[in-house]
Amino acid sequence: MATMLSIALMLSAAFFMGCTNLAVANYGDASAGVIHVGGQVLCQNCFKSYKEWVNGSNPLKGITVSLTCMDDRSRVMCYKSDETDEQGQFYMTVDRIINGKELKAKLCSVRLVSSTHADCSIATNFAGGKIGVKLMRSPTSMFRDIIKYRVGPFYYTTPMCEKPDTNDSQSDEDQGSYY
Repeated sequence: MATMLSIALMLSAAFFMGCTNLAVANYGDASAGVIHVGGQVLCQNCFKSYKEWVNGSNPLKGITVSLTCMDDRSRVMCYKSDETDEQGQFYMTVDRIINGKELKAKLCSVRLVSSTHADCSIATNFAGGKIGVKLMRSPTSMFRDIIKYRVGPFYYTTPMCEKPDTNDSQSDEDQGSYY
């Protein structure tokens, strides 16, 4: 009876050790986890001096920022958006495994979407906010299965600061025979 009890105890201990090792292996697995993306959106006024322009930017609340991740075949794998808080901060998370496929951070980009501020509503490409910035460079921080990227800061500016489009994109052929 004692041998049966000791065998049962050894089997249960072996089973427990096996489950624990699997849990530890999955916890440190690089394909598991979440990608965290954050940044800030500010308003710049082009009428200020350079020092005020660089250092005097105001955070914008309610700005929509998007995160778009593609797969290897250039199809959208994930799309998320977030609105900025009082400090102009945004923060999004995305799982590294989506529908059984591993998300590649280098195929993700973050960009400005829209502003709720009439006095600061023109997206600039300062730090890549207007066209989007890819998460190609190294993550800002990595710890176990958490990967964090910090982008920006991105900037909006006043409508008075917008550069007019002076490119003549239409040729004479596009204008018809009257031109």
